[in-house]
Amino acid sequence: MALQKLQFKPGVNRDVTNYSNEGGWFECDKVRFLNGYPEKIKGWEQNGVYTLDGTCRALFGWVTSFTDNFLAIGTNSKVYIDVGKNLNDITPIRATSEANNIFAATDGSSTVVITSSTHDANTGDFVTFSDAATLGGNITANVLNQNYKITKIDNNSYSISARDANGNAVTANSSDSGNGGTSTVQTFEITAGNGTVEYGYGWGTSTWSRLAWGSGSLQPIIFPLTVWFFDNIDNDLVMNVNTDGKGAIYYWERGTSTDPTTNLGTRAGLLSTRATAAGFNGDDVPAEVGQIMVSQVDRHLLAFGATPFGGGTFDPLLIRFSNQDEPENFTPSTLNSAGFIKVSSGSQIVTAFRTRQEILVFTDMSVHSMQFLGTTDVFGLQELETNISIASPRCVAGASNVVYWMGADKFYVYNGKVDTLPCTLRDFVFNDINFDALAYVYAGTVESQSEIWWFYPSKNSSTNDSYIVYNYKDGIWFYGSLNRSAWLDSNLRQFPQAVGDNFVYNHEVGNDADGSAMTAFITSSDFDIGDGDKFTLVKRIIPDVDFTGSNASEPRVKMTVKPRNFPGSTYSVENDKNVIETSVNVYTEQVFLRARARQMGFKITSDSLGTTWKLGSPRLDGRPDGRR
Repeated sequence: MALQKLQFKPGVNRDVTNYSNEGGWFECDKVRFLNGYPEKIKGWEQNGVYTLDGTCRALFGWVTSFTDNFLAIGTNSKVYIDVGKNLNDITPIRATSEANNIFAATDGSSTVVITSSTHDANTGDFVTFSDAATLGGNITANVLNQNYKITKIDNNSYSISARDANGNAVTANSSDSGNGGTSTVQTFEITAGNGTVEYGYGWGTSTWSRLAWGSGSLQPIIFPLTVWFFDNIDNDLVMNVNTDGKGAIYYWERGTSTDPTTNLGTRAGLLSTRATAAGFNGDDVPAEVGQIMVSQVDRHLLAFGATPFGGGTFDPLLIRFSNQDEPENFTPSTLNSAGFIKVSSGSQIVTAFRTRQEILVFTDMSVHSMQFLGTTDVFGLQELETNISIASPRCVAGASNVVYWMGADKFYVYNGKVDTLPCTLRDFVFNDINFDALAYVYAGTVESQSEIWWFYPSKNSSTNDSYIVYNYKDGIWFYGSLNRSAWLDSNLRQFPQAVGDNFVYNHEVGNDADGSAMTAFITSSDFDIGDGDKFTLVKRIIPDVDFTGSNASEPRVKMTVKPRNFPGSTYSVENDKNVIETSVNVYTEQVFLRARARQMGFKITSDSLGTTWKLGSPRLDGRPDGRR
């Protein structure tokens, strides 16, 4: 027979059987498509040397008029600003107090107990000490006067684990009999939230006298995820924390002077306090909001889900907005444009997403278009679609004026109207997703590759360990595994940035996984050899692999073929005598083998440092060998 060229359809399809997807790809990881052909994705490397406290679920970038290139990072425990790969803690402060003789240490232990009857802290909160004196031994003033995570709470005290400036544990000795002196200042940060969705069945989680003393609840109490939302007003950062659907608004001021004096470590403060200082009624700033956003064209600060004007119970469908160019002024009057509007359908606003000339407002069952009118009504709302779903507050992404999002059981697209986005991996993804952790889903873009990425937790995972990608230029899908809780692709920085395992990474750089080898593979569906009606004796394969861009001395991939006579399951390399594996490098012209079959599967894998590759159109050489 003539040489048979292996050309596969771009994209991956797992929603049909292996054999019915003949001529396509069936499995992959760390592989994308360029011009219809698969190639290994780019690598990533750590941004800076710092580690984040808590789980990050929010990234936001902006550049000031002073050319500061800022990255805001929100975790359940902290708010940071990254600039020049250095981390600055701007977490808001809850309370500050001065106390006397509050420290106690035990010989041989790194635990320090602080006596404070009014601390109102929780385990996992952070406190900073200043002006504390040495305890007399290893627990010096420099050891005490730092930022600490609270490790244990008692009624009138709390505990920390002593460490030095480098993070190494410090153990008290017999000389540490002091108490820290008479002028220690305790500065407590806002209460830390939950990095994951948690369920409580313990004591106190249900009604009084329901069962025997000490009995847990039959139904769980849900401890919701903590998420931050960020936006900028000129040089300044405005933000809100969302726990259980609502939280306070904070403001971090960089300033507009010629030479900014704001220390990068200055803590963010309540917007209501700033309003009072600016001469506005701070009580009119919504005490709780679901999400803030700046309408950048008309410069209103928007609150999606808010406490009503004049106070009262939080309304999850109420949208309030400040006066134009005055983010502190939420007091409506005939002399300004502050006001409010309410969404008509759904039970709560899940998220809002800014796109070209409009803001999309998503509730748990509908999506609306919000537009600036420039009239006395200021903003208008138009219902676009009902009976939709949305996976999480962070599952929406946009590119080329089109908006995409993940629902509870399918994907959606908005390009002037709302439609279902056809997906060749729909069943595969939604049959292997942890619906209890759907709130973790995070969407982002890699615009250089025309891609929308969704990171999600697989069925048995409590973190985002998987991803699915839609290439909107070619209309194809592919997937893989990667632990990322937040993602930001911005032209303000050279590379897309993401957070995983408490580190910030630069993506689309190099060929490796932060200095380690990355395993990448793609597997075809079975294809007929010839017409598939008779056996073919395959004697060689002529590979077509391009290693351009590799920095390994001898880049190579593993090529695997699996001859079969009838449709069956996908690859199972272990203990399968029919599988043929061979190594292919830049010098490999042809691979000789001996395989008799009607159909075959094909796989390319790489797992070595410095290797990248692109697959072209390999060819099979064989001859007919009978019908049985």
